[in-house]
Amino acid sequence: MKTSPGQPREDSAGTLTDPLPEHPRLAHDVEVHPPERPEAPWVLRQGERRYIRVGADMAKLLRALDGTRDHAALAETLGPPWSVADVRAVVGQVHRMGLVDDGAADPPRQSGVRRRRLSWIKIIPPLTVQFTVLRPERFMTLIRPLIMALANRFSAAVALALGVGGLPALAAQSADLDRALGQPLPLGVYAAVLLASFATTALHEIGHGVTLTYHGGRPSRMGVMLFYLAPAFFCEVTDGWRLPNRAQRVQVALAGAAVQAMMAGLAAIVALFAGTPDVHHAVLMFALSTYIGAAFNLLPLVKFDGYIALMSHLDIPYLRDKAMADARRFLARVLFGGGRYTREIDRPWSVPYGLACLVFPLYLVATAMSLWLDTLHGLGIFGIALLVAASLYLLYRLGAGFRKLMAEARAAGAHPVRLWAATTSVLLAIAAVLTFAEVPYTVPGAYVRSDDGRVELVLPLKADHAAIAPDAEVRLLRRGLLLRTPTGSAVVAGAQAVETTAPVSAFLPLRLEHPLTMPVKSYPLRVRQAPETAVGAAEIEAGRVALGTLLYRTFFVPALQ
Repeated sequence: MKTSPGQPREDSAGTLTDPLPEHPRLAHDVEVHPPERPEAPWVLRQGERRYIRVGADMAKLLRALDGTRDHAALAETLGPPWSVADVRAVVGQVHRMGLVDDGAADPPRQSGVRRRRLSWIKIIPPLTVQFTVLRPERFMTLIRPLIMALANRFSAAVALALGVGGLPALAAQSADLDRALGQPLPLGVYAAVLLASFATTALHEIGHGVTLTYHGGRPSRMGVMLFYLAPAFFCEVTDGWRLPNRAQRVQVALAGAAVQAMMAGLAAIVALFAGTPDVHHAVLMFALSTYIGAAFNLLPLVKFDGYIALMSHLDIPYLRDKAMADARRFLARVLFGGGRYTREIDRPWSVPYGLACLVFPLYLVATAMSLWLDTLHGLGIFGIALLVAASLYLLYRLGAGFRKLMAEARAAGAHPVRLWAATTSVLLAIAAVLTFAEVPYTVPGAYVRSDDGRVELVLPLKADHAAIAPDAEVRLLRRGLLLRTPTGSAVVAGAQAVETTAPVSAFLPLRLEHPLTMPVKSYPLRVRQAPETAVGAAEIEAGRVALGTLLYRTFFVPALQ
């Protein structure tokens, strides 16, 4: 069995093969916090992210682990009902959890107080890397009187009025918003929206830290991170688990989304008075994207703020992990049989919620890939690399999930014959769907209209050119960031392609003052309805193909060419 460095090994029966520390001491990064009020639990803090609730008796033992007493002396210090056997059993338990050491390595001390090891780079599987920029505990403590003064009903009413009042303002500008999302815009507009979104995300995280400080907690780290390869900010507020009131923990979790909603509403109202069209479009896009970001943060199916709020409200630590374990055990029982399954959460909604948590991240990645498919193809080798990486990651997650499913079934005593029979059946069913289920296949591309009125279909060099056939239907569209508006129609006049160049703006929703070009292959078109714009998106109907063929042609053919 694999173990982490410094932790004991266990044999197949779960017993320790490494000796227990004779003079146990709390690990250097472990702190024991007393309850904030009588009915609250004691909290064990390890590092910056691990919080464990313990009872008063356990806390009493942990506080006595100073490395100077052996097990017998600890039992004598604690008094009845503790015995030497009880002490050894509990020390063995916390030793397996990595919470104690033998005192051999003495970490640096300052004024008799043990220092916590500070980590500036943290990797959180599967695809999150955090870079700590500052540790705001001291600053937040200094400004806490200001926070207490500003946190009143008037401030809450203003924030609520902005967040809610922006929705009708945005609805009143829906026609302008459609134009902003359905036509190419200058690069400066996208840059302004991106910078404003980053600034708002920083305010979102500060909102968490301020709310935690208001309730008496300590935000430990703030910084930037790569969240599934996307840049973002973070504020470590795990200390909120020490707050005695569930409502306080929920408020900390929802503070970021509240800040986003307030900023979105303010932008929507400001957009009513914006001047030039580009500024108007930028403010509208920022308002909409920020509202969407706030709503997305409230989803409880991934580890966003909505999940933290739900977990805090239910007061069930590791809610998502436990629910997904229950869902896997349910699936394992249905597929593989076995009779020794246990429930992590004894609630009727545990399995449905866990199933949704298992499926939703895969659905999220697949939906994002489908929405941005033509744009990623237009980015050339970089976009294709992102598509392939995302596809491989989806396959990896599916494989990892199935391995966990098999492990649950084996642990529950499922018969090996049924394990292999069910696995073979699942694989055959997947193969049958990929082979026999037919779906329409559309090749994304672009069109270019020359000065003499001739319209040509253009595709990146690594597109699926084998799917382009004479007389194939082609839809000509105005390309925006999110919307596509029909602007013409045509058919492919011939399958013989010519290598040439085309404006980058044909493949991306950009309006450039100085056009950039990229290498493409061009096909002649026979126009039925002339397009209104000189460049735009094109969708080529390539008939119906098997689902497996569609996935292969979409995600892997461009990379192999």
